[in-house]
Amino acid sequence: MLIRRGGEIPASEITPYQHYLDRRSFMLAAGTLALGAALPRPLWASLRRDDDKLTPYKDVVGYNNYYEFGTDKSSPARLAGGLKTTPWTVEVVGEVKRPGTYAYDDLVRPHLAEERVYRHRCVEGWSMVVPWMGFPLSDLVRRLEPTSKAKFVEFTTLNDPAQMPGQRSNILPWPYVEALRMDEALHPLTLMVTGVYGKPLPNQNGAPLRLIVPWKYGFKGGKAIVRIRFTEMQPRTTWNIAIPSEYGFYANVNPQVDHPRWSQAKERRIGEFFKRDTLMFNGYGDQVASLYAGMNLRTNY
Repeated sequence: MLIRRGGEIPASEITPYQHYLDRRSFMLAAGTLALGAALPRPLWASLRRDDDKLTPYKDVVGYNNYYEFGTDKSSPARLAGGLKTTPWTVEVVGEVKRPGTYAYDDLVRPHLAEERVYRHRCVEGWSMVVPWMGFPLSDLVRRLEPTSKAKFVEFTTLNDPAQMPGQRSNILPWPYVEALRMDEALHPLTLMVTGVYGKPLPNQNGAPLRLIVPWKYGFKGGKAIVRIRFTEMQPRTTWNIAIPSEYGFYANVNPQVDHPRWSQAKERRIGEFFKRDTLMFNGYGDQVASLYAGMNLRTNY
C-alpha cells in the first residue's frame, strides 16, 4: 500500500480511523485467496497465517518495552508523550559514501511508505501482530552507498535523560545501540518504521523512526534512531554488553534455544489466554533461513 505524506492529503480524503479498522477487519476475514488477488505484494507477502489476527491498537500503543521510559510495560505510554521528535536529525557515519547529518524529512521523504503486517515477538514470551508503516531499510542503505568495507550497520538511539527518565538509571549502558549484519539489513523484510495502524508512529513505539526485523526478538528494533554507522567490524550492542550470557548479537527467534531464565518454546499473543508454539524465525523461515546456512544457532544466539 503506497501512502502519500500526511501534508499532501486533503482532509476530505482522509479515511476516519474507525473505518480504517473496519476495512482491515473485513480484508482479513475475506480469505487468503481474495487477499492474494487484491493486496499489493509487500503486504500480502507478510500475511502468512490465517490466525494472525491484528493486535488491537490500544495494546500496540499501550504495552511496550522501552526502557528509556521505564521497565514496566505501561510506563512508555504514560511518560513518552512529551518527547520532542521535531525537528529530528540522523547522523550517517562510517564506511559510507554519503555521510552527513540528515534532517528527518530529507532522510525519509524519498521513500514511499507501505503497510506490512508483521508478527512481533519479544524475548519475555509475548507477541503481537502489528500493521507497521514504513519502507525497506535496503532502500535507505543503497541510497547512502556503503563502501565495500561495510559488513555491519549499527543504529544508535536518542540519549536524553532530561526527556527519557529511564536513562537516569544505570539499568542499561546508554545510549541504546543495536546492529545488523549487512545481508540482514538488505533483506526485504527489514523495515524502517514511521507509523502504525495508518497513523504516525507514537512516541512510546519509537517515534519518529525505528527499526523492525520481524524474524528477530523485539529488542533488535532500536527506537528513536539518531545515528546510523556502517562498519567493517561487528559492533557491540546494548543487551549483549549488559548481559552477554543471555542476549547474543543475532537474537533470531529460536524456540530450540531457551533464555537462561525461561523457555522460548511457547509465546502468548497479547489478547489471548492460551499460549501457542513459538515458530522458528518467528514464522519467516522460508524467507530468512538461508541467511544463516551452516551457522550453529545455539552458539550464534
